[in-house]
Amino acid sequence: MSKALQAIRGMNDCLPNETGIWQMVEAVLRRVASNYGFAEIRMPIVESTALFKRSIGEVTDIVEKEMYTFEDRNGDSLTLRPEGTASCVRAGNQHGLLYNQEQRLWYMGPMFRHERPQKGRYRQFHQFGLEAFGIATPDIDAEIIMLTSRLWRELGINEFVTLELNSLGSNEERAKYRDALVIFLTEKEHLLDEDSKRRMHTNPLRVLDSKNPDVQAALVGAPKLADYFGEESSEHFTSVCQRLDAAGIKYVVNDRLVRGLDYYNRTVFEWVTSSLGAQGTICAGGRYDGLVEQLGGKSTPGFGFALGIERLVLMLTSLEKANNIRAQVDAYVIMLGNDVEITANGLAEQWRDQVPDIRLQCHCGGGNMKKQMKRADKSGAQIALILGEDEIAQKTVTVKYLRGQQEQQSIPLEQVPSLLTNLL
Repeated sequence: MSKALQAIRGMNDCLPNETGIWQMVEAVLRRVASNYGFAEIRMPIVESTALFKRSIGEVTDIVEKEMYTFEDRNGDSLTLRPEGTASCVRAGNQHGLLYNQEQRLWYMGPMFRHERPQKGRYRQFHQFGLEAFGIATPDIDAEIIMLTSRLWRELGINEFVTLELNSLGSNEERAKYRDALVIFLTEKEHLLDEDSKRRMHTNPLRVLDSKNPDVQAALVGAPKLADYFGEESSEHFTSVCQRLDAAGIKYVVNDRLVRGLDYYNRTVFEWVTSSLGAQGTICAGGRYDGLVEQLGGKSTPGFGFALGIERLVLMLTSLEKANNIRAQVDAYVIMLGNDVEITANGLAEQWRDQVPDIRLQCHCGGGNMKKQMKRADKSGAQIALILGEDEIAQKTVTVKYLRGQQEQQSIPLEQVPSLLTNLL
């Protein structure tokens, strides 16, 4: 017997009993993005490898260790997208959407990174991302952070998340700070782990983000990036904070928050939670004013974020916020007798026309009343609509309530649409 095929490690199936919560989360994401004036864009899963090397940075973990990269039959180097912002910028440049324009875009779909799979972190994972182009002022930074705050309120998890905020200043200010930080880290090199020693010479700001407590202890007394800000960067960050204060959104300024990608400048933020153990970040983003030009377009400011849908689903499940997800089926039609089936199927089609949002499943495969009731209960439906020869003759339907204590009843066929509407 041949060996049964399995999914690739870190690339998971989403089974029917799980898709309800996914659909609920996705619906909230779509609705809130639309409410703020953002339009959907869909990009390909495979892009040129150069796109991510130029945008993310060749000395980042993503490019060095995690990307799924391969040569196609033409010898071109292609990569399964590890994140969405670079693809969104590439699409905007290619189709003339960005220069001298304002664009508010969102996207959702699978991303790929060859990481060690663990709870909430997979090799194929799904992200929702949102990007605003053409607005350099701090009002868009604050508005997008407000949008993320609304997401948590809509999902019922706002009390379990904390907003961390920082500014990286301009590229020039960060370069000056980088030099001072390298001098400091060189003096502390004997206290750093191997990963931090490597980053000290390639991407020293990432050392600040180390999760190693010994490294964090060594960073006490390190120079602060804010000390290198000019007036414009300081005012920009102050304005973002003032707007969040006015909106009643609480935050913590974390001067070691740097984000993992090279293209960020000025405002950066993360929403973190203690409900997921080690994987505490559920949403992160910031400003990237130089990225469009870096990828071949004309200078255009940008601000955006991404969130992992798997982590959101995991969090909602662990907090038992998904217990009221609507079942896949609202009502189940039981048909007793071969002659009844033809009439019952026709009636079901009429009910679907009259109540378009109803999820109505007709029993298929025959069987007695006991078998059909067992299937109806397993479907998760709230009611079973029972049609036999007597019901058809009398133009009635027997209604059996599967989830409550109500008594079984018989109603005229013309009342069924109202009954189904009340289930929604």
